Amino acid sequence: MTESTPSESRRSTRVPLKVAISVEGQTDRTCEGTTEIVNLHGALIHTEVELPYAANIDVHVILTDKRAKARIVYINPLNRLMCGIELEHPENIWGVPLPPKDWNDSSISRARQ
Repeated sequence: MTESTPSESRRSTRVPLKVAISVEGQTDRTCEGTTEIVNLHGALIHTEVELPYAANIDVHVILTDKRAKARIVYINPLNRLMCGIELEHPENIWGVPLPPKDWNDSSISRARQ
């Protein structure tokens, strides 16, 4: 596997941020968790229970009281409680007060096209 530059592999800048979340899966079962790293398109999260790869979930950010639909796109093989999620629609649900420049409205518009 080769490393690529951030502009090639990421659609938006990653921001280290730990906020409390709750995750509801397809079985209407809710678990608590935290974010580790967030960006406009998703996050790396840590949860209390293992989540299945490719599962559709609902994420609730406690701090902002914002909710979003997402999908599990990565599970850490060394720690199955840590996974990567992709938001259905790019948005700052995380409460990042000074988001990076590539999190602006035009970035969101391009991502939805």
